[in-house]
Amino acid sequence: MNATLERKALDDTAFARLEREGRLLNPVLKAPTNVFNRVGFRGELALRFAPKLADEARPPELSCDQVMAIATVGQSHLPFFAGYLLSFEHLKDVAEVLGDTLSAGGKYFLFCNNIDVSKKYQVPCKGAMFYVLPIDESTVYNELLELLYLEKTELKKKDTAGKLDAVANAALKFDVTFDTITYAEGLALMGPVRNPNENRPV
Repeated sequence: MNATLERKALDDTAFARLEREGRLLNPVLKAPTNVFNRVGFRGELALRFAPKLADEARPPELSCDQVMAIATVGQSHLPFFAGYLLSFEHLKDVAEVLGDTLSAGGKYFLFCNNIDVSKKYQVPCKGAMFYVLPIDESTVYNELLELLYLEKTELKKKDTAGKLDAVANAALKFDVTFDTITYAEGLALMGPVRNPNENRPV
């Protein structure tokens, strides 16, 4: 898809401000999906920018990785968003950056590296409810397939947009409830932040 069409598709969705602010990074997908009037994004969401040096574009200081999200043309809220955070404390950054794109009825999933692997929570923040789940050696995509009871083999035949549509459609129907905790309680419960580079082959 050419850049003009891509921009036009985003312009009338909840992604518009995030795109203007330069927050939708490294997209695997940033385009209309196979569902009418739906635009999808898979990539990284910049949460905190590094100071700019002259014209040098520097990677963000903080980002939400492995993001999967959809927006509907003509609507100002994101119905579905999922991503990976190294630390639970950055939930607040995600909520602040998404800001006016959040809604009380949206389905928002954050997989955090320093949450007890046996626990799942719901955390209200900025007028929205976030599902906060542990993640260990997996990916957001694989975790969502498991959580939403989707068959990986069935999705294999689909393209990137089709996979996102299938996950988003299932996520929009998700209505399981977990223990509700406040952001402050989550901070008290979270474990140490792991070095993402440890145990990686050099």
